[in-house]
Amino acid sequence: MGGNGSALRVCTDHRGGINWLSLSPDGRRLLTGSEDGTARLWSTDDSQCHGHFQGHESYITFCQLENEAAFTCSADHTIRKWDVVTGQCLAVYRGHTSIVNRILVAKDYLFSGSYDRTARCWSVDKERQIQEFRGHRNCVLTLAHYSSKDIPDASSAEGEKVSGDFLVTGSTDGTAKVWWVSSGCCYQTLRGHTGAVLCLALDELNQELFTGSTDSTIRTWNLVTGEPLKVFKEHQGSVICLELVNRHLYSGSADRTVKCWLADTGESVRTFRAHKHSVSALKYHAGTLFTGSGDACARAFNTESGVLQRVFRGHTFIINCIQVHNEVLYTASHDGTLRIWDIHGVCKQNLRSRPKRELAQNRSTPKRSLSQLFNNKVGCTVTPPQGGECETIELL
Repeated sequence: MGGNGSALRVCTDHRGGINWLSLSPDGRRLLTGSEDGTARLWSTDDSQCHGHFQGHESYITFCQLENEAAFTCSADHTIRKWDVVTGQCLAVYRGHTSIVNRILVAKDYLFSGSYDRTARCWSVDKERQIQEFRGHRNCVLTLAHYSSKDIPDASSAEGEKVSGDFLVTGSTDGTAKVWWVSSGCCYQTLRGHTGAVLCLALDELNQELFTGSTDSTIRTWNLVTGEPLKVFKEHQGSVICLELVNRHLYSGSADRTVKCWLADTGESVRTFRAHKHSVSALKYHAGTLFTGSGDACARAFNTESGVLQRVFRGHTFIINCIQVHNEVLYTASHDGTLRIWDIHGVCKQNLRSRPKRELAQNRSTPKRSLSQLFNNKVGCTVTPPQGGECETIELL
């Protein structure tokens, strides 16, 4: 087993569980959203809290941090935009009729998904709803956005191709849908899962979508045609989170494992074990796979060998989200704390062991933005393998 890691700092400012942790694109700040109904802004330079955003009337389910603004959504049915310098609430987006559980900022759009069975698109600057996406038969759990060229226009008899922005949604109704942002019309409905779609990963270059579900499978789809491509079937529990790196797909599951798959063939090439409960969060960084679990521990694995290198202990409840920046690991938990860990030694060791071919591929592959590759999770009740006791995990 890997060695233990001790936290550099433990931040205990929140008075409720932390549901999400977001890192700004420039890496200067972190944003936490909490059950206490507030969000807090943290500096990655000194790990101090530099902002406290108050105004929601219920708990915060999710948050996203941009360089100049912070966005939060809540069980109070609203979304808020905040100034990261002054802490002032700049906008309140109203229209959903139930809990807003996901948001996504991409380009000039703000997308949201809700338990009211809709997704919506808002103008970031004008506090105005642009589009409503209706068609799911149950709540919308997860979102992704992509822009594409040369998409066939179904309304054209000549088969003309157009360009546009698309929203992808996953739902507890067991489907994923692809929507035209401009019209709000559904472009594709992806059917095949027999359980809720909990997470998405996009490969925009290859126009492929990966979906993970409570039916224990991962499915891949052609985003243009809607054609199902492959089904990955080796998990024994709900697939909770996905991470796509260099055509390797990592999946975290309620069966207490992470699997690495070759995206091109669907072959499972490695299984990462050692978790004592469900795997709730994944983050790949510099040849290392970091995981968060319902057993309240984070772990670091070498992605080449599968060896567990370090266990980060200290949290007392499920880890809902993890981020990595400048050889520092950040873990946010339902115990209400943000913990900060030094991972320099782990990353340095794994970088030395990585094949030259992989390093060259990473240098030639552009970084994916949050709008291109987006992982999310929801709460569910899972049964551990081998007839274990039923465990309720909170991943909102």
